[in-house]
Amino acid sequence: MLSKRLIHRGSPRFYRIGLRCAHDLVPIQKNHSMKFTPLFLLASTPLLLAGTPDSVISEPAASGDWIKPLIDLRARYEFADIDPAGPASLDESSAFSIRGRLGFETTDWNGFSALLEGEFSQALVDDYHGGALGADPFNPTQSVIADPETYELNQGYIQYSGHDTVVKLGRQRIVYDKAAFVGNVIWRQNEQTYDAISVTGKWVDDLTVNYAYLAQVNRIFGSEAIAPNVGYVDSNSHLFNFSYTGFSDVKLGGYAYLMKFDDKPNWDNNTFGISASKSIADIEFYGELAWQDNAGFAANSDAFYIHATATKEFGKQSITAGIESLDAGFKTPLATLHAFNGFADVFVAGRGEGSHNGLLDAYVSHSMPLFWGMKWTNTIHAYGDNELSAGYGWELDSVLVKKFDEHFTAIAKGAYFVSEGDNFVGLAALPDATRFSIELNYKF
Repeated sequence: MLSKRLIHRGSPRFYRIGLRCAHDLVPIQKNHSMKFTPLFLLASTPLLLAGTPDSVISEPAASGDWIKPLIDLRARYEFADIDPAGPASLDESSAFSIRGRLGFETTDWNGFSALLEGEFSQALVDDYHGGALGADPFNPTQSVIADPETYELNQGYIQYSGHDTVVKLGRQRIVYDKAAFVGNVIWRQNEQTYDAISVTGKWVDDLTVNYAYLAQVNRIFGSEAIAPNVGYVDSNSHLFNFSYTGFSDVKLGGYAYLMKFDDKPNWDNNTFGISASKSIADIEFYGELAWQDNAGFAANSDAFYIHATATKEFGKQSITAGIESLDAGFKTPLATLHAFNGFADVFVAGRGEGSHNGLLDAYVSHSMPLFWGMKWTNTIHAYGDNELSAGYGWELDSVLVKKFDEHFTAIAKGAYFVSEGDNFVGLAALPDATRFSIELNYKF
């Protein structure tokens, strides 16, 4: 018998003012014994796209030109082998999952538009640990692959665009700069989104101003995760982000992220930073510096962050050398953490929670084209603490991308991390880790 659970991800505050109906609109029925949910959602797409919110469009459009469908599908196989030191060994994991995002957006009417998008992730092979108590699958003796099954509202917002301003109200995707502090964790099957009001203004030539108030963080573990603050986190955060391109060949950035989380105080922090990028002698340089108060798991210290890169292109090839340094306890709880410090994801928990003993990541990356239009990128990392007194290990990452056309893209990714045994979080050393994945993406 199919259950009667509705899509629900906490209690988003902003839906009381116009989007509550969207939040509770799509009942998704889940059957653990027979995995028909993706087929049900695909079959339901014509019904989902058949109507248009009356509050956005004044009259129905007979031709359907007011509606643009949104289809974003991904099939992925992922293997993980996490090998902690000591007796707490973990079994290897295998996951084959299908992720779909289906919805629609309306065209502009007097500056107003709307977007509604549901998301499902279904595990066809579930021999893995989904990463959170209550999430499915939950196999704590196996290596974590943080792609639990989920069925929920991914985005649902009303937008106003006009007078050099864009305002969004509701559940939305927010990514600032390189996603080192605020991102959507796009690599995992279940996207991180925010119940928020966001504003983007271009009121001055070459200056872009972003502001967002976050009422809730909708995390990758989904609404079924029952451990406190794993599925969603109440927030009272103010995010300010700026970029300026008025100087020749120079881009400047700045931000002030004032983060507060009602039930997860160890995430609280105020972070202030600046960045700059410039091309000199055909080398693209990038530098970023940030200071954070309330750093550390106890949120009671100050810490600095530095990231610098230099990129040189040689025809269709490129080489990037970079260094990223975090003082002990510097935390980035809303970041797309998978994009930093290697694809094996061994640093994710410590960096997100601010529980680490400091981190220095020195890396070199090389990209080149291959036959059949493929792009191959290899990166080697060397890790230690930011005071160069401990060695955490090294990692090799390799990514192969093939874009068939504007709709289909295939990606193969591998990561191999070897631990040197020094303590990263408290007295705990990092585990050896191997990850491999291959996926096919379709977007319309």
